[in-house]
Amino acid sequence: MNINRTLMTTVIAMTTFVTGCAIQPNSSGNASAPLVIQAQGSFAVGGAVLKAPGNYDNNKPTTAGQSFHGDHLYAFYQVPLHPKPLPIVMLHGAFQSARSWETTSDGREGFQTLFLRRGFPVYLVDQPRRGRAGNSTVAASVAPAPNDQLFFDQFRIGKWPRYFDNVQFDRKPETLDQFFRSVTPNTGPYDADVISDAMAALFTKTGPAILFTHSQGGGPGWLTAIKTPNVKAIIAFEPGSGFIFPQGELPPAMPSTAGPLAPEAVSTEDFEKLTRIPIAIYYGDNFPTEPTAERGQDNWRVRLAMARIWVDAVNKHGGDARLVHLPELGIHGNTHFIMSDLNNVQIADLVSSFLIQKKLD
Repeated sequence: MNINRTLMTTVIAMTTFVTGCAIQPNSSGNASAPLVIQAQGSFAVGGAVLKAPGNYDNNKPTTAGQSFHGDHLYAFYQVPLHPKPLPIVMLHGAFQSARSWETTSDGREGFQTLFLRRGFPVYLVDQPRRGRAGNSTVAASVAPAPNDQLFFDQFRIGKWPRYFDNVQFDRKPETLDQFFRSVTPNTGPYDADVISDAMAALFTKTGPAILFTHSQGGGPGWLTAIKTPNVKAIIAFEPGSGFIFPQGELPPAMPSTAGPLAPEAVSTEDFEKLTRIPIAIYYGDNFPTEPTAERGQDNWRVRLAMARIWVDAVNKHGGDARLVHLPELGIHGNTHFIMSDLNNVQIADLVSSFLIQKKLD
């Protein structure tokens, strides 16, 4: 790795306080020892610098002659003792931040810690124009629009106000409160190229690494692998954006109650860069495979269907992609946030098995 590491070893005692209650992340049985970190830190990477014409006057400051740094991403990293060769970079989805991968809403260890315990250096990303990378070079307004119930439905916790019977989500009110408070607005327009440019710069800094993506992060994830050879595998959890196909091989757009899902075109040369790495896609439970009038349900029906076509296209071009629909494995109740559900250790085990099989562990 190319990050300058500190020589001090930090032992992290993982006791978290959530809504006034002490929560023990080790209570799930997925960890039994202190988490030992040999290095950790954070930085910004990528982005642009805008410069206003004119001369800066400290006594009469205006925008004239000043610069503005924006559209970078924020990365926080931790390196365990005796790290495995390839780090894991984790990119969040829409209305989220790096918190998606951290402590779960009910206080258990998230994928950040689970994979640190498995020996991987882990990089968590706040994408450009989100969270701790909020400086956007393009203006946008952020309004306090009520949307909690929409997210409850859209992210498949249930159909408001009822939870799905088998849902892998803790039903305590404080857990739902924590989940709603993870929602993070855009501070500028979503732009997959801006995000993937910054992600490619991050992979230049980390060197070869594995990319985990979630939801809207799926599209920028494919583009990142096109823009840098340092992406050595992609694990995509319920990709919901940017299904790219070679020019001239686009499948028809898929209509749904949530609006049409249209494929996006790239050159055959760029698309075939995705055939050089192993890719695994995971989708959860509680949505139909046939059209429905329910918006939150139909949204995921078409994304699963498009993902199947996408995997076939990658493999048709000689790639190594697979799609795992968890109910087909007998794993039920997973929400859109597979990596933080009550069975996230089981999901992490599936991912670890894939990485071992591909000799990336």
